[in-house]
Amino acid sequence: MRHRARLVVAALAWLALPLQAANTEQLETLHSRIERLRNDIAGAEETRTEARDQLRESERAISESNRALRELEHKRDAAQGELQALGTRQRAIAAEIAVRQERLGRLLTAQYLGGESNYLKLLVMGENPNRVARELHYYGHISRDQATFIQSLRADLEQLRSIEALTHAKTAELRTIESAQRSGREQLLRQQADRRKVLSRVLARLREQRREVSSLERDEARLSRLVERLAKVIAAPSESARRNESVPDSGGPEIAFRRLKGKLRLPIKGELANRFGTRRSEGGAQWKGLFIRAPSGQEVRAVAGGRVVFAEWMRGFGNLLILDHGDNYLTIYGNAESVLKAVGERIRAGDVVATAGASGGNPESGLYFEVRHEGKPFDPLKWTPRR
Repeated sequence: MRHRARLVVAALAWLALPLQAANTEQLETLHSRIERLRNDIAGAEETRTEARDQLRESERAISESNRALRELEHKRDAAQGELQALGTRQRAIAAEIAVRQERLGRLLTAQYLGGESNYLKLLVMGENPNRVARELHYYGHISRDQATFIQSLRADLEQLRSIEALTHAKTAELRTIESAQRSGREQLLRQQADRRKVLSRVLARLREQRREVSSLERDEARLSRLVERLAKVIAAPSESARRNESVPDSGGPEIAFRRLKGKLRLPIKGELANRFGTRRSEGGAQWKGLFIRAPSGQEVRAVAGGRVVFAEWMRGFGNLLILDHGDNYLTIYGNAESVLKAVGERIRAGDVVATAGASGGNPESGLYFEVRHEGKPFDPLKWTPRR
């Protein structure tokens, strides 16, 4: 499992697009601080092993594999697009070469039929000087056109050879990507089978733990501590840099998160299984967010622009993604099958950031969603458009 995880990490490092960060040094600092935070949280976990912890490695691996496959899909689409563009250019140049060859043929035919003999006659037969000048100018024009066409034809042929070489290289790249996709899918199937085996082994204990109010309360406290400590990490950059940060809205001008009140759209379509503030069926604490039932693998979209500040498996929430939207607003996406973004990545509203799932021992497939301001959760439905 660890060997496969290292391969996935290596593949992601190769495939990853450049992060849209204004300052590379700040991004590296953010990475290191959040990594220390993640290690601190892991070290502070209860010493006893919970049943859902046994799902950690397989669920992490599934998330990473899906992310790698998605990156491969993007690269494949880009390679196919470039191949199509090369094909279009190749056909256009081939058509231009045909036109130039036809025109050059006409020039050569004209020169052959009367060019050289008439040219020599003009020089030796003492024709009218004005006529001689006109004829010489005409033959000179034909010669220059011929030289120009030949030069253009050579340039087109060279360009065509270059495009054919690029096409060959791009086709080889596409075959490599498709081979990697096949391997990635096979690996994903093995990881999913591993998770099913673990789940069947610990299912009874998982059900028992979900009925334990103390377990639910520990999960909520753990997430609150994470949010509190993330706030300190996020606040670490200079105040001027923080003021300059903005939140891009989908397809429009950059706006502050607070101005989305009444316009906020939920990150996924599905059935609301619980609402903010309602009592959990297990008893004890109230829900601090929404659980939206949805099929495993369904895309989860960012509700607003921001930056990824956490992307990791966490007890009670499975594969977890947290976005910082500025002005102390965070959105939290939990129980995901896959987290598709990495810490530090800039996100626009509507970007696909995860897929729905049942990670962390959740009995149902879907998405757990929270919105927090200054660390405190509030009801996302009060920010959505009135129905």
